[in-house]
This record gives sequence, C-alpha cells and structure tokens, in this order.
Amino acid sequence: MHELSIVTSIVETVTESLTAYPGARVLEVRLRVGALASVVPDSLEFCYGIASEGTPLEGSRLVVNVLPVVVHCERCAQDAELDGVQSFRCPRCGELCGEIRQGRELEIESIEIDEMNKVEEIA
Repeated sequence: MHELSIVTSIVETVTESLTAYPGARVLEVRLRVGALASVVPDSLEFCYGIASEGTPLEGSRLVVNVLPVVVHCERCAQDAELDGVQSFRCPRCGELCGEIRQGRELEIESIEIDEMNKVEEIA
C-alpha cells in the first residue's frame, strides 16, 4: 500500500509549510489526483487518518479531487476527455492519442487552516 508513504509525505510537506503560521490548526487538505496516478482515493483518505495522528493535521479532512484523463488529438487538433483509461483513442474521431494533457497529477491543491479562529486558505 504505497498510499501510506504518499500521505506521509503530504503530511510532512504541510507540516513544514505551517512554520509560517505558528499555532495554526489545519482544517482541510485538498489534493488533485489524476486518474493515471495509480492511487486509490479511499486508501489515501484512510491512510491520512493514520499519518496525521499526533501532527498539526490531526482531525483535519483530506479531500481528493480525481481528475479525468485528457488527451490531445492531432487529427481533431483538440483536447478530449477520456471516459476511462482502457483506450487512448479520441472520443470524436477514434484516432489513437499519445499526448496526455491531464491525468498524471498528484499534488496538494490547497490547505485550509484556522489561524487563531481566522480561517485562511493556502494555495
């Protein structure tokens, strides 16, 4: 389960960013996860509870936004969102598409903190 090591890195990164906000409490961490990132969102959320215990993130919420795969079709000269990851063909013309524009992401989108009862978002 590599989700635990991923979430542990996220917790460490967010904890480091909190040094600029002494005493702040994390309310929510938002992730952008592409459909090709090879992670299970439910596993990330489960592991987050474990990894955040005893840290400033304990009790906060992890929100995982799953991004679909978007490819560029040379024939249509347009980007297209794929229905799944089984076929990388343009949904309009059926052309095989090799240029992936979205779907591999695994990044922190934002952090919502309570800085002495003043809610702030770090993006």
